[in-house]
Amino acid sequence: MNKNQLAAALLLGAAVAGGACLHVYAGNATQRKVGYQDTPMLPGGKWRVHDGQRPQPAIITPAVPSTQGAVGKAPSDAVVLFDGKDTARWRTGDGKASTWKVQDGAMVAGGGDTWTRDEFGDCQIHIEWAAPNPPRGRDQGRGNSGVFLFGRYEIQVLDSYNNITYPDGQAGSMYGQYPPLVNASLKPGEWQTYDIFFTAPRFKDGKVETPAYLTLMHNGVLVHNHTPYLGPSGHRSLPEYRPHAAKGPIKLQDHGNPTRFRNIWVRPLKSYDEP
Repeated sequence: MNKNQLAAALLLGAAVAGGACLHVYAGNATQRKVGYQDTPMLPGGKWRVHDGQRPQPAIITPAVPSTQGAVGKAPSDAVVLFDGKDTARWRTGDGKASTWKVQDGAMVAGGGDTWTRDEFGDCQIHIEWAAPNPPRGRDQGRGNSGVFLFGRYEIQVLDSYNNITYPDGQAGSMYGQYPPLVNASLKPGEWQTYDIFFTAPRFKDGKVETPAYLTLMHNGVLVHNHTPYLGPSGHRSLPEYRPHAAKGPIKLQDHGNPTRFRNIWVRPLKSYDEP
């Protein structure tokens, strides 16, 4: 056994002894299966939908205090969707009262997806979320939820702190399409922020004229820069645009994990020539 093989063996042994999940990108060490290799190819690139061989985003330390401070205030022109008190602005898919409970000033996922009663087009959204602690499961089974614009275009919510999954399915990804530029995730249980800037798609004569665009800040770090959605998000499938209304609700996903959300507000955005 040479020095490199010995180092790899020691690293693998330490990871197994500590209960860690080791993901190796090169060499002869055992690598557990991540993602898929039997899904469609994404257009204009070399990666498949949920491709486990796609390079993992670099892990960085975001500029967010480790102490979880008080909740901030929304801008004066914002629509406050959740202020820690109740879910009056939220509903089930069939229009009934939201099933999500309010605990310690947070909405907790449970009982099905929850949708806003208001609808939005181009908008700025602020949302804070925390993955369950202690963490349970791995890959897509750990702290899974999502923020869906128009109920269609997903920004993935996931515990991506020391949790490997397919890159276009980790926290901050445009699910099934683009990974975040970097992994800015905090530890499970800590409050994280998404600042979302969304431009709705435009349709003409039954076809998409301009796609939806997303700019996303995760914990103050830019992870998508005016990136076009290829279409509505899906699992193991290629996206395809279909005409829809100019405004739509925001959906938060219940994926069987008690992910918490707080301090949710939206600013509808107007064009420069609108009053």
